[in-house]
Amino acid sequence: MSRIGKLPISLPTGVEVEVSKDNTVTVKGPKGTLTTPVDRDIILTNADGQLVVERPTEQKRHKAMHGLYRSLLNNMVVGVSNGYENKLELVGVGYKAVMAGTTLELSLGFSHNIFLALPKEVTATALTEKGKNPIVTLNSIDKQLLGQVAAKIRSLRKVEPYKGKGVRFVGEQIRRKAGKTASK
Repeated sequence: MSRIGKLPISLPTGVEVEVSKDNTVTVKGPKGTLTTPVDRDIILTNADGQLVVERPTEQKRHKAMHGLYRSLLNNMVVGVSNGYENKLELVGVGYKAVMAGTTLELSLGFSHNIFLALPKEVTATALTEKGKNPIVTLNSIDKQLLGQVAAKIRSLRKVEPYKGKGVRFVGEQIRRKAGKTASK
């Protein structure tokens, strides 16, 4: 039995789960609504404030999907009740971030600024304090979309191992390399 899949998903107050005939799950909560299709073979039971995900057989395919769909549904429940947040830090001289409406303007040491249009489901704030690195905070109810946007921003200037310059997650440890040593 899947260790993740057999755990029931507890539904906080204010969160409603609807399962349609074609196994499309809609989760409504105080922060918004998320919808995802679930494989027809997976059995979903909603009772006593808990959502239980079950598989019909012990086939390898059913075992693989059991834990996957339980995790996806749990992420949806947490997203509509609490939401998700990612913080990115811009490390480098002259690196800046500015929010203009739904567009994030990044200055990452290139000859031009980068304008990134954010999806409507993701909200961002850019904080720049004197003497500290700029921090971009991303918020969303959709964990998967939030991760994709954060990965896209990070890919614009990957962290290099010598000086540690680039876009990184707050608190991320970077493996540093020793530079050249001066010879006599």
